[in-house]
Parts: sequence; structure tokens; C-alpha cells
Amino acid sequence: MVQYNFKKITVVPNGKDIVDIILSRTQRQTPTVVHKGYSITRLRQFYMRKVKYTQQNFFEKLSTIIDEFPRLDDIHPFYGDLLHVLYNKDHYKLALGQINTARNLISKIAKDYVKLLKYGDSLYRCKSLKVAALGRMCTVVKRIGPSLAYLEQIRQHMARLPSIDPNTRTILICGYPNVGKSSFMNKITRADVDVQPYAFTTKSLFVGHTDYKYLRYQVIDTPGILDRPFEDRNIIEMCSITALAHLRSAVLFFLDISGSCGYSIAQQAALFHSIKSLFMNKPLIIVCNKTDLQPLDGISEEDKKLVMEMKAEAMKTVMGQGGEVGDDEGVLLTMSTLNEEGVAAVKNAACERLLNQRVELKMKTKKINDCLNRFHVAIPKPRDQKERPPCIPQAVLEAKAKQAAEKERRKTEKDLEDENGGAGVYSASLKKNYILANEEWKDDVMPEILDGHNVCDFVDPDILLRLEELEREEGLREEEEEDDDFEMDGKELTPEEKEALAEIRKKKSLLIQKHRIKKSTAESRPSVPRKFDKDKKFTTKRMGRQLSSLGLDPSMAIDRARSKSRGRKRGRSVDGGDKDNGDAMDMDMDQPNKKLRLRSMSRPRSRSRSRPPSEVAPGEGFKDSAQKVKAIKLGKKSVKKRNKDARRGEADRVIPTLKPKHLFSGKRSIGKTDRR
Repeated sequence: MVQYNFKKITVVPNGKDIVDIILSRTQRQTPTVVHKGYSITRLRQFYMRKVKYTQQNFFEKLSTIIDEFPRLDDIHPFYGDLLHVLYNKDHYKLALGQINTARNLISKIAKDYVKLLKYGDSLYRCKSLKVAALGRMCTVVKRIGPSLAYLEQIRQHMARLPSIDPNTRTILICGYPNVGKSSFMNKITRADVDVQPYAFTTKSLFVGHTDYKYLRYQVIDTPGILDRPFEDRNIIEMCSITALAHLRSAVLFFLDISGSCGYSIAQQAALFHSIKSLFMNKPLIIVCNKTDLQPLDGISEEDKKLVMEMKAEAMKTVMGQGGEVGDDEGVLLTMSTLNEEGVAAVKNAACERLLNQRVELKMKTKKINDCLNRFHVAIPKPRDQKERPPCIPQAVLEAKAKQAAEKERRKTEKDLEDENGGAGVYSASLKKNYILANEEWKDDVMPEILDGHNVCDFVDPDILLRLEELEREEGLREEEEEDDDFEMDGKELTPEEKEALAEIRKKKSLLIQKHRIKKSTAESRPSVPRKFDKDKKFTTKRMGRQLSSLGLDPSMAIDRARSKSRGRKRGRSVDGGDKDNGDAMDMDMDQPNKKLRLRSMSRPRSRSRSRPPSEVAPGEGFKDSAQKVKAIKLGKKSVKKRNKDARRGEADRVIPTLKPKHLFSGKRSIGKTDRR
């Protein structure tokens, strides 16, 4: 089955755009560096390559345009005539012919100038020939600009055409304007055709789809047709005539018996007789619409006579398909799209008659004989009057009984849910399997407060043990709070030392605040090296004077500052780490140590005691510290392989190829050219 999809036709650029595209591609994809010192053979090859490459690109671009547009002589006659009605076949072929002529001219120009380039005797001569060749090619393309613009308009219009399959099951709706064709189509399909109370609302073909007996039917709504000579009909009417002439379909001729469309029954009958030649060899149904305004029995005798004549013409199509003379059912039908009375009957009748006709046509072909000889339907004849009912073996009956017994199994929660209203209605009870002393207790609501006590306080069996731990820790904190004196090396500080310590802490807090202010304005403040510090704020002498004013020996601090300023070139001493006694240090020690610092023996109240990782905290769920250590080891072991394999994941920034070839190949410069 041939499918016509005009939406895939490539956009047709205008002449200027084609020239820009091709010349830009030639500039990017061919060498651009040449010197007059090259041999004449190399110069000729350089410019011949540019001419050939440009001609090849023009040829491919124009060939794509010619090949993608449909050829009116090769496609289905329906589409051929439809395109002729919409776009004028002569203009269409002329535009494609001009594109083909331009393609041949460009090939001839390239061939002639390549011949001339073979005899170029200098760089200037070769370059002039190349410029002339490319200029003549561009001139040819610019001359076909109107044809390209015309083809682009046709492409845009063809992309909006409905996708009609001429070979599938089709129902065609025709008649005068404003008789209810689009309303009927909206009722039986999912199409949304505009319906208005004036003529020629539908100006083109509209397609919808409906189902009948598990088969898909294509419904086509055609514009209204007027009863006038063939030559006077416009493009809108000719679309309907084209569909009637070329599509194998069931035809529904709509008749407005109420006259509300603006045309009498006599005018509609005249149209029917003028186009009845288009109904040959097609199932024809006359549909009397708008019966809610005027029933068929209420029309005049003259109009009824005209309707009967149309019915007689429709009966000829039934007899032509092998039907009987008295078989007039499904030829003349009445309906109303307003109250949907008779809409389904019209649809079913049209689909049934079309299906029967297609089956009969297939039965008349020669292919059916190849299939019939493979089938044999055996019909046994009774040899006596004895009844022989169907016999079912005993094993089959037992298997059915066993299968029925298996269905009577234990009901699951899913079965109960389906029986009691489904998901969202039925809620499974989680308490029905509780093992209690009394079954009636299962549905009781558990209280939160009982006898003035919180029930949750009595759930944990280790609550007393935890309470003791909390009380013990609180007692330790209270003892530390009472002993609020500063000590150093186990000795209490004198009042002078306490004042010095308070002064030091105050100075320290001021320095921290000053540092934070500087840090907040660091981006807008220029950094000045220390050797240009004119105010001499950071010197050992100044630090010594300040420490001396506080009554402290500044020698240790000065030595430490000088050792820091020398850098880290010297190695660490072997016995440097042995001087740390772990708890405190004496300020008057002879050698400085990095790790020794002043510690206060008093712990602040806000800080809780820290535990080692192996200690079991209440509520962690471990029996003892050995079990906790084992669990930590198992946890680390379980993620070891995952962490090892996940060194680089999807979220990591990865540059797979630092210099991808498609971005760095193209225009050649001076250098090696082995990749070409």
C-alpha cells in the first residue's frame, strides 16, 4: 500500500539562500591557502577542486528538490488531479523543469571551466577562471528564484493537505452546501470540522476515522457542490468532484428535505442527476437529513416523486453489485444530526454495503482461486434417525472438575479487596491476626494517656537504666558548674593571673572581630604584602611590648614567631613529640612545641561528654560495644566494592574527547594533510 506523506518534503530555500549555503560550504570544506610559489599543476588542482565541489553541491541541492516533489504522472490519479486543481499542473511542471534545466546548466558550466583550468598558466589566470565559474553558477541559481519561491509555497500548502489513503475503506459525504455533512462527520468520527449556519463553511477536504466490526474506515467530508456547468465550478467544488471521481468508496448523498439550507429539493435532485455518472460502481445511499424540522412523510407529492426517482437511480448501483430488485433496504435513509436520530443506522448501512462490495470484488479476482483450493469444509450428512449428541471424554470432565475445585482456594487480601469495592474503598485490617487473650480486643483503640500517665513512657523496658544514666550525667555537670575556678597545672590562678587571662581573652576576641571585618571586605580591598607594612602593626618588637605590658615573658612567643617565619625547611626533631604531657603545659618551658597549648580544666556547661565510636549509646539497638564494632566493620565492607566501582559516575564532569574531529577538521592551514 502506497503512503503519501507530503510533510516530509524538505524546505525549498530561495535563490540567495542557496548561493550562500553552497559558497559557505565550499569555503569551509575545501583548502583556502595557496601561494604563487606552488607548481602550476598544484595551482590548477587547487582551483579545479573548488569548481567541482561547488558544482557537486549545487547538483545535490537541486536534485533533492526535484526528487522529493511528487511526479503527477507517477502518483495515484486522485492526488494527481487534486494537485492539478489546487496548483495548476502546467505551472507545477514548468517550475520543476526550470530547476532541472538549471541543474544541467551548472554541470555544463563546471565542465567547461574545468577544461579551461587545465590550461591555466598562472595563479592569477586560474583564480580568475574559478571566480568566473562560481559567478556563472550563482547567476543561474538566482534566475530560478521565482520558481523556487513558487515551489516553497506549494510545499507549505501540500504539508497541510489531509493524509488520505486512496486504497483503504472510504466513506465519501457529498451534497449541496449547508445540508449537514460536517455535522454528521463530527458525530461518527473524532474529527472537529467547523460547523456554521451558512454555506461553504467547509472549503477543503477533511478526513476522519471510524470503526465498524473491528475495521477502520476513512470518512471524507467534501465541500458543497452547486448545480452548474463543469467549467464554472471553482477550486472548492472541484476538490469534491476529484474525490468522487477517483476514490473507491461508499457515497452518502445528503438531501435537506426541510429546505433550511437555502436550496429546494428540486435543485438538489438536479445536482444528483448531473453528477450521477460519478456514482457508477460505488455503493450509493441517499440520506434525508434534518427530519427534526420536516419528516419525510410531510413533504409534498412533487418532492416525494423526485426523492423516489433518486432512490431508483441508487437502486441501479445495488443491482450492478449483484443485488436483487426488491432489496431496497439501506438505499434511502432518514436521520437528524441534531438529536442524533438515525445517525448510527446510516453509518452501519454505509460500512456494511462498502464491506460487501469489497468482498465481492476480491472474490472475482484470480487470486481467490489460489486460496479456495486450500480449503475444504466437511459437512456430515445424517445416515439415520438416531441422535448422536457430542461426547466429552471422562478425563476431560475430571480435569474440568479439578480446575473448578482449585478456584475455591483461600481468599487473599486482594480477593477481599475486589469483593468489597476495590482499591480506595476497602482498607485491610492489620489487627485481625493479633494473638490476644480476648478476640474482642483486636479492634480496640490503643489510648495515649491512661490514668494520667503517658503510655509511651512505659513501653521501653530499659527506661529506668536510661533514666539513671541521665541523672548521673546531670550530677557530673552540676559538680563541674560548682568548680568554676581556672586552674593551670593543678594550681589555682592568682588574681593577677586571672586579670591577665581576661585581658588576653578580650584581646583575642577583638582580633577575631577585626579579622572577620577584613575578611568580609577582602574582595574590594587590595592586598598589601607585609614588607610594605608602613604602620609596623605586625612586628615582634610590638608584640613583645604588648606582652610585657601584661606582665608576661615575651621571649617564648618571639622565638616561636621567628621559627614560623623561617618556613618549613628544617625537619622535625625526634624528641619533639615527647614533651607533650597531654593535659597542660607550663608557659615557662625552654623549648616551644606546636602541639602544646593552654587548656582549661573546666568544661563548658553547654558541651556534652563525647563518646568513642565503639561505645554503645542508648537507643542504638546494640547489645554491647563488640557488637557495634562488628556492625561498623560489616557496613564498611559492604560499600567497599560499590565505592571502588563508582569512582566516576554520571554526575562527574567528563570530557571524553578533548579535540573532537568534527570540530577541528575542515579548513586546512599550512601543515600536514594526511587525514585528507
